[in-house]
Amino acid sequence: MGLEERRKRERENRKNAILKAARKLFFEKGFRQVTVENIARKAEFSKGSIYLYFNSKEEIYSQILLNDIDKFHDRVADILQGPSSASEALIRVAEIYVDFFLNDRELFRILMNFMLHNNDMNLPEDINNHIIKTTNRTISIIEQVFKYGIEKGEFPPDINLRMNRNAIWGLLNGIISLHLFTGKESGRTEVIHSTIKSGLEIYIRGMENSRKKERGVFV
Repeated sequence: MGLEERRKRERENRKNAILKAARKLFFEKGFRQVTVENIARKAEFSKGSIYLYFNSKEEIYSQILLNDIDKFHDRVADILQGPSSASEALIRVAEIYVDFFLNDRELFRILMNFMLHNNDMNLPEDINNHIIKTTNRTISIIEQVFKYGIEKGEFPPDINLRMNRNAIWGLLNGIISLHLFTGKESGRTEVIHSTIKSGLEIYIRGMENSRKKERGVFV
């Protein structure tokens, strides 16, 4: 390994150490209560060293969200290439989403904190918009599933894609939030998965019945 490559790897390792420390703090304290000094202490760096890698706390926060949101997007990007129906694809997206955040509860709380309180964070407009844009790109896979369902005749052709996308995303986040940090750990994964699956099956059944009524099929 050459000197330049070694330096590059060391720089990446230090950046990752900073992000890892910041993740813990944002999870424990929330965005507003965390300072660059806190992050430096947690990462065992000097405060000045943090600024060699990031310009601000806001940049660190956004990097955490953007990196991990992209990881989720990569997992669901080709979801429509496997399932035989939109209903199956929708349930599969939900399973991946739940597993992703069950394995990274810090990220889930950080994401929910951003979604609920981003107006109070005073993030620079460009960073705030970048996070929102990236998040919307990720959840647009749900919208693609609904389009697929319309094309295959599973779902009504006149549904509001954006509204239904947001409804499913809200269902996923709501059920995860309800169970992820409360109650006993044992059985939590099963409860979340089964509750979400039941909710989606009811939702899908309603869409399918609506489509059958449009065709004049008795339900």
